[in-house]
Amino acid sequence: MDGSFQFALAASDAPAEADFAAFCAEVDAFLEDELTDELRAAGRETAGLKSAPEACAEWRRKLSARGWYAPSWPVEYGGAGWTTEQRLYFENACAAADAPILMNSGVRTIGPLIIEAGTPAQQARYLPAILDGRHEWCQGFSEPQAGSDLSALGLKAERDGDDFILTGSKVWTSFANYATHMFLLARCEPDSKGRDGLVFLLVEMDRPGIEVRPIKFIDGECETNEVFFNGVRTPAADRIGEVGKGWAAAKQLMAIARGNNTTTGALRRALRAAWREAQAAAPMDAGQIARLADLDRRVDEFEALEARFNAGQMGVGAAPAASALKLRASELHQTITEVALEAAPYSAFAQRKYLGTRAATIYSGTSEVHRNILAHAIGCP
Repeated sequence: MDGSFQFALAASDAPAEADFAAFCAEVDAFLEDELTDELRAAGRETAGLKSAPEACAEWRRKLSARGWYAPSWPVEYGGAGWTTEQRLYFENACAAADAPILMNSGVRTIGPLIIEAGTPAQQARYLPAILDGRHEWCQGFSEPQAGSDLSALGLKAERDGDDFILTGSKVWTSFANYATHMFLLARCEPDSKGRDGLVFLLVEMDRPGIEVRPIKFIDGECETNEVFFNGVRTPAADRIGEVGKGWAAAKQLMAIARGNNTTTGALRRALRAAWREAQAAAPMDAGQIARLADLDRRVDEFEALEARFNAGQMGVGAAPAASALKLRASELHQTITEVALEAAPYSAFAQRKYLGTRAATIYSGTSEVHRNILAHAIGCP
């Protein structure tokens, strides 16, 4: 299938067949014209969550100039306003053409949250800066004692007039070493526990008292970081939602993030790489071909699931639907890289890709957490 999947949307949402064909032709022509050999190489060589910074910056500029940097954002906020069908085609076409991978938390997570729950002033301040690349965002949730049990977080946010003073740390913060801003949860009521007494803040990373220490992974990459807050002063107005009610904003954001952190496009990229590495390693036997062909089928199935999710047709609430998508995607991503490594055990790329996906079933909630969410959604105790 590889990008040709057509999902039956409501008639009012689906573009006319001729219009969609024209859209596909426009996307194909754009990728052919704008993807240089260097950009394609950067995309093809990406084993982690994001391509090299220089390639990302150049590809973002090209997408922004076309108005395609934020495919799912509404047009009135600077997005492309694409339907699910259009977005899936574009992602799969980018994967097939080896376009650089842009893992921008601004476009994917905090931007949509600001559109849904931010004030008009926040929308005016942050959204244009996300779109033109001035702001790069990272997520400050996990702490040394609070991972999947996020409600155990302890970063202190002490109110002092119009500001909060932040003291504590975050860990496993992806791309904090590149970010200009962080969205985070902190505890603003000292005696509170669990999900009560939290505040959801938007914090500039150049504020005095913030220290970022990259964490080197076993594959040599430094995509995640420790971040320390030593009496960091930040405006209380730079928050989403009410003081003390930050958990509600975090839940809203995680429903967004879990629905898009591993997309069909990401899975197709990994599977293309698996075929490529397996073919380069040695003549493929029937068993390897059958396993990779079965993974092709499973990615097609996931694309149908992603389309249903984006069309609101999962049959369960938003939170369990997002959990189902994240669970299926992250475990399938790991399976693809496992098969690739078995087929090409001496490939440096296959090794890096395999190691890079080991945390996929941990970030944004472990697989066990998501299975519990799904169990509760269907009435299990």
